Amino acid sequence: MIANSEVFLDTNILLYAALGQEHAGYRWERAREIALTQDYCTSGQVLAEFYNVSTRKGAPPLTSDEAREWIRVIAMKPCQPVTPGVVLAGIDHARRYQLSYWDGAIIAAAEKIGAKVLYSEDLNHGQTYGSVQVENPFLNL
Repeated sequence: MIANSEVFLDTNILLYAALGQEHAGYRWERAREIALTQDYCTSGQVLAEFYNVSTRKGAPPLTSDEAREWIRVIAMKPCQPVTPGVVLAGIDHARRYQLSYWDGAIIAAAEKIGAKVLYSEDLNHGQTYGSVQVENPFLNL
């Protein structure tokens, strides 16, 4: 475990915060609140996905420089590297829970960094995967 944060952020949370209200709608305000006020952690995979999506989507998408600056700031928080162990654990999670590899790898990174909660809208709210419980922070908005 390398983090003090118990909350791991999936890519969409950060994308909603960065791409603005026109792109994220009602999710934008909550995502910005999370990004600005919570003690969270993330992973190298999330940073790469953020760059890839934020520079292609949005109205307008982020420039390469804007996306790079977001990543620089996000990376000041604890960040789990993509290691062979995380990849293998991601495969195991994907097989066990019948998920995509990418979702399995997010769970594996959250576990490896020591998070107890994974903020995501892509996985089942309230479900525990391994040692991580998923919470969708946009429910009841």
